[in-house]
Amino acid sequence: MDYWELSKKIFVGGVNSPVRAKVLPTPFITEKARGPYLYTVDGKKILDYVLGYGPLILGHAHPRVVEKIKEQIENGSLYGTASKQEVLLGKKILENYMDGGKIRFVNSGSEATLLAIRIARAYTNRKFIVKFKECYHGSYDSFLSGQTINGDKIDSSTGILGEIGKYTLLADYNDIESVQSIFSLKGEEIAAVIVEPVLGNHGVIPPEKNFLGELTSITKEYGSLLIFDEVITGFRISMGGAKHYYNVSPDLATFGKIIGGGLPIGAVVGEKKIMDEVTPSGKVFNAGTFNGNPLSMVAGYATIEELERTNGIKKAEENARAIEEFLNDLFIAKKINATTNRVASMMQIYFTDNKEIRRGRDFSSVDEKRYTELHRLLLEKNIFITPSNREAIFTSTVHDEVLQYTLEKLDEILTRM
Repeated sequence: MDYWELSKKIFVGGVNSPVRAKVLPTPFITEKARGPYLYTVDGKKILDYVLGYGPLILGHAHPRVVEKIKEQIENGSLYGTASKQEVLLGKKILENYMDGGKIRFVNSGSEATLLAIRIARAYTNRKFIVKFKECYHGSYDSFLSGQTINGDKIDSSTGILGEIGKYTLLADYNDIESVQSIFSLKGEEIAAVIVEPVLGNHGVIPPEKNFLGELTSITKEYGSLLIFDEVITGFRISMGGAKHYYNVSPDLATFGKIIGGGLPIGAVVGEKKIMDEVTPSGKVFNAGTFNGNPLSMVAGYATIEELERTNGIKKAEENARAIEEFLNDLFIAKKINATTNRVASMMQIYFTDNKEIRRGRDFSSVDEKRYTELHRLLLEKNIFITPSNREAIFTSTVHDEVLQYTLEKLDEILTRM
């Protein structure tokens, strides 16, 4: 059976999330996965540096995670009641991230950011949200539509009502002056600033020194909330996410990916007085049949427990650092106009004449076509990196097994390119 041809007939664009259609030359169809590998329906064994776009920091089908999911499925996949499993995972997340805070589980990162914005508006009784043009916070209308303080509108999707975007004000990541300009005009009406503390929607761009701290100062001055979107960074760059990595405390934070151990999940974490705005304690409505689903709970708990037991975040980071150092030496030796950005175990390669990519506008210098060619050539060698230069490349705790092969093929392909 030609699964890709069938996919094109039954799914929009052949896929159920658009970036999957960018895999070259033709999207492959995965049948199973284990460790650092994907196995396709046509018998290929592909080394995976996408890792589900971040959740699989332990690699695919980690034995401990699989064991706990099997145990749970025997005891039920859905209860529709409060459960032991959600209590344990919620406690574990708060102990690592915001001891004394509260948490609400949902089913995706998009749901989590949607709820965080709703909470912020209710808590402050204000309408406006500040986000950064370069950051992605899911497919909620308010995050796909917005305007600058000059009135320029930016829409990432059709089908969104124009009036929705007027309440989302757009700043520039790593440009604190753009934030100050917005607050000088609208500060008393701004409910919150939401930010990816490490920009993960233009590859990987770390925050400049004091950027996150200055966001804290501005929001506190105006009585607004600061929301960290830790869907990618949570339990990847440190056990306490970007909050602990950069020693900056947000009022609210959103999670997904790793805390579900490869199963669907989302969560909002925040100070008790803010989170108590949510039903049934408060009037901010949130409900979901699958909120706190026990399968996601045990998979997430097993993942975090394994990271604690093995110092897995450091191990995954060491694997990424080895690739970064090799590439930077190779770029110099072969006189390749390229650079890398890395934070812990998330990284990206940029083909550019610039020495650094530090702001969203720097991305205009990047040769995305050349990166696409690298993606294609690596896939010919059965190495899978994200097809989009605007996504991150990830390493896991099990990639040390395959580093040598990876470095050899990177050398071979980049030299040829």
